[in-house]
Amino acid sequence: MNRAKAKVVIADYDYGDVDIERAIVTAAGFALVPAQAKSEDDVIAVASDADAVLTQYAEIGKSAIASFKRCKVIARYGIGVDIVDVEEATRRNIVVTNVPNDWCMNEVADHAVALLLALVRKLPQYDRATRAGDWEWQTGRPIQRFEEGTVGLFSFGAIAREVARRIKAFGVKAVIACDPYVDEEDAAREGVSLVSFEELLAKSDYLVIQAPLTKQTEGRFSEPELRRMKRGAILINTARGPIVRDQDLYRVLKDGWLSGAGLDDIEEEPAKRANWKPTNPLFSLDNVIVTPHAAYYSEQSIQIVRRYAAEEAVRVLKGEAPLSPVNKVTMPIGIAA
Repeated sequence: MNRAKAKVVIADYDYGDVDIERAIVTAAGFALVPAQAKSEDDVIAVASDADAVLTQYAEIGKSAIASFKRCKVIARYGIGVDIVDVEEATRRNIVVTNVPNDWCMNEVADHAVALLLALVRKLPQYDRATRAGDWEWQTGRPIQRFEEGTVGLFSFGAIAREVARRIKAFGVKAVIACDPYVDEEDAAREGVSLVSFEELLAKSDYLVIQAPLTKQTEGRFSEPELRRMKRGAILINTARGPIVRDQDLYRVLKDGWLSGAGLDDIEEEPAKRANWKPTNPLFSLDNVIVTPHAAYYSEQSIQIVRRYAAEEAVRVLKGEAPLSPVNKVTMPIGIAA
């Protein structure tokens, strides 16, 4: 096959342009086709004859993968690959790649701590009150002293470790984490104690979710779990929205069981939906901060993730091993010049 005929499809993107990707792909002798797929049918329509597919939010499920006639690689813009049916891709001998989490590790950790401190110090309430002409410290009552609290982390991967390092600088009473894949001695070196999930819920004054979205973590925080948290606790989710059940979170915030929540994503994940409308009841609550899945964002991180994903696709198409493979397949033969 002539390399110039090879087709690299961007299933979807929200970067405003594809200049970075186009420069990398065309320099390798391939053609780039950008799209804005919002459904699996959209993916099939634009990518069934693709040699490589890059995806930001578009789901590359079993049906889409089954339609791929010659695809060699699916490259994800980002860390999580929950939107890709990795098992089906592996069965079809298609390489799946991601971008190692250090591309946005510091941005996400900063964002998580910023959300937490804003809620602890009642910044949204103070801002609204002062703008309305109510200049009184009492508009933020009650505020508890942060250093007397325990911060819990749901997972203790690279980003959660950065959260812990930042949090410890504030002198909090304790930092605990729940992660069955982490060694106790490893956590102890970071000054963090590993606990069970039940202990995490019961002991955390502030709980930060920084886990991948998997079959085990999806819906892990529903009403029973949320009500096993301390009354007045604060929940931060800078991972994936579907880990928390939004309707359940709304109820425990509305009745005051939890005092606040900072969410970088919501369960419905709006970026994956066409014609999304902000009808989520969480938006009506004054004790909730919602950001549009932006924790990873800085000008620098965006440059890195775009370049990395495009370069991974090109590497595989040229017959080279990817730097960050998610699955194990027989490496496809590169497309000859």
